[in-house]
Amino acid sequence: MKTIGDNHVDAAGPDGSDVSQNGDAFLLDEFLPYELSVTASRTSRLFARRYEATFGLSIAEWRVIAVVGRFGTITPSAVAERTDMDKVKVSRATASLVASGLLEQGPAPHDGRARLLRLTRKGRVVHDGVVPLALTLEAQLSAGLTDEEWSMLRSCLRRLQEHLRVLEGSALAHAARRRLHDGPHPADA
Repeated sequence: MKTIGDNHVDAAGPDGSDVSQNGDAFLLDEFLPYELSVTASRTSRLFARRYEATFGLSIAEWRVIAVVGRFGTITPSAVAERTDMDKVKVSRATASLVASGLLEQGPAPHDGRARLLRLTRKGRVVHDGVVPLALTLEAQLSAGLTDEEWSMLRSCLRRLQEHLRVLEGSALAHAARRRLHDGPHPADA
């Protein structure tokens, strides 16, 4: 069933189950955002166990290492944007990686307040070990699907991400129009 727009949960049924306006039970485990979240979480935990066991890295730390390794020199804000992690999580991971000698921070030449991250020699060695492990884990994950299914999944995820950017942009534009019309919202204060 793919009627999403008219299937809003608004009450509990007699047995305590969630019931939508059209009488269908809301099945959380069949709700796409929930499925994506659970799948992403389980995948991250699988990767985290391997990275922790091999390199002593948390999920956030290996993401920072991967992004800094790819771009060479990058700001923590850019890492947060590229990984979709909040800035606090990036800051903590960065501090840990600096303390362990895998990352170094320096001032950005164009902005004395901004910091630039780069891998140390030791960090480059870890990065060069993380990448093959990540690719091996991805191959193990993809083995659960045919080549065609894997390719289709990747394509669909990219399209969904692009659509989410459009939706997020629309939501931001709508909120800005609302503020212009109604004035600041109490939550914005």
